[in-house]
Formats: sequence, C-alpha cells, structure tokens
Amino acid sequence: MDLRQISYFVALFEEGSVTRAARRVNVVQPALSMQIAKLERELEQKLFERLPKTMAPTAAGRTLYRLAQPILRDLAQARAHMKQLCSTISGRVTIGVLSSVASSIVPAALARFAEAYPQVEVSMADGYTSTFIEGVNAGTLDLAIINKPSHKIGLLTHPLLDEEMVVVGARDTPLPVPIPISMHDLAQIELILPSSRHGLRIELDRHLAAEEVTVAPKLELDSLPAIADFIARTRWFTVLPSIAVNRCEPAAYRRIAQSVSDRQT
Repeated sequence: MDLRQISYFVALFEEGSVTRAARRVNVVQPALSMQIAKLERELEQKLFERLPKTMAPTAAGRTLYRLAQPILRDLAQARAHMKQLCSTISGRVTIGVLSSVASSIVPAALARFAEAYPQVEVSMADGYTSTFIEGVNAGTLDLAIINKPSHKIGLLTHPLLDEEMVVVGARDTPLPVPIPISMHDLAQIELILPSSRHGLRIELDRHLAAEEVTVAPKLELDSLPAIADFIARTRWFTVLPSIAVNRCEPAAYRRIAQSVSDRQT
C-alpha cells in the first residue's frame, strides 16, 4: 500500500464514481480501477460494492477511510510547511562590525532586522578593519562594516556614510587650544587614542598625514568605551566617531571640534 493507492482510494470513497474519482486525481479510469483492485488484493479485503451507478464502500472500506485521514492530513501539513520554507528568508549571517557602530546604531538596526526576518540567525562581532577584511576573504564572515580602506582589498565594497570625527573631553575640562580646533592643534593636546592597528587610528593618521601633522599620544587603548570612561575621569582628550560620542554625551563628555572620516562595507 502506497500513498498513490491511498489517494485513489480516498477519491473513489468521496466521489462514489470511478469516472469522477479518475478526473479528480487526473488519471484514466482503468488505471484507477487497477490500483483499487491491487489494494484490495494486498489487504485481502473488499473495499467497495460495485453497484450499477455507484461504488459503495464496504465496512472494510469505511474503516480504511477512517485510518487514512490522519495520514493524508499529515502529508498535506508537511507539504504546506515545506512550501512555506521556500518562501521564507532563513539561514545564518555572520557580520563584523566596528566598535563605534556596534555600540551606537547596531542595537536598533538589529532589533528591526530580527522583527522583519525572524527565521534568520545573526552572529555579530566587533573588532578591527584588518581582521574583518581577513575574515571576509577567508569566508568566516559574510560581510563587515569597516573603515574606508586606503588600498584595493579585492572585495566588493559599498560606501555607507561619511562619519564625523570629534575631539572630546570631560565636561569641565578646559581646552588648551582655541576653538575651532585644527589638525595642527591636536599635536598640542594631551591625547589618548587607539593603537595604530585600530581602524579609527589608521583613519585619523591618514588625515593627519594629509596636513603633515604628527601626534604622539602618551596612552593608547583600543576599547572605545574604555577610552570614553578614561577621559570622563581625567583632563585628557581623545578623537572619536560622532555616533559613539552622541550615545554617551549626556553623561560623560562634550563635543569640541570636528573633522570627517569615511565608513564603508
């Protein structure tokens, strides 16, 4: 007994006519009759009484119909579920995101994404541009948000935004230079910056080099939240992306001057 025989049997049971049942399952009448006869021989039961104008189910036929209903119902549900999978966006995405972005705009964007695509699993990590480039090249990351590379990296990139960079310090810390601050003024400010391997520092050094300015920070720290906490407790200054500053500005520090940096993915 197979699913085809069961579907033929149910069609004949419900239609009461070989002609109508064959039309319903889209086969010729002899083929349907042959399968019903084969099913009766296999079960060793007569399933229908052949009357002049109808096929009347026997007691065995009514029993088989009752037992076949859950099978066909489960099969229909399985087909519907598989069809739904074909139209649903699902899977897993691994993303590398810069710290400043991860701590600012990502939580809200991720919440909207999770609501729109509940079947997609997202794995997100923060880190450095160089690490992310290696990860995408190696296939361990599907995509990444990075600082604008200074050279060709052999990957498909798309600009996302021009990001404002700002000099920040604790609320009550006076600036040692007049406002507005120029790139040359940075050399006179006591700075804590990320190390040279950090994408933010690379971008800042690129702008400084364009102005032929060199800075030598006495402290280097790669964690942006740690830098923010440090300057909130001291009289030092730093340079951060505006999106990171705006997130913490009311509690810790204030904006002082600005320059521009690019981000892209």
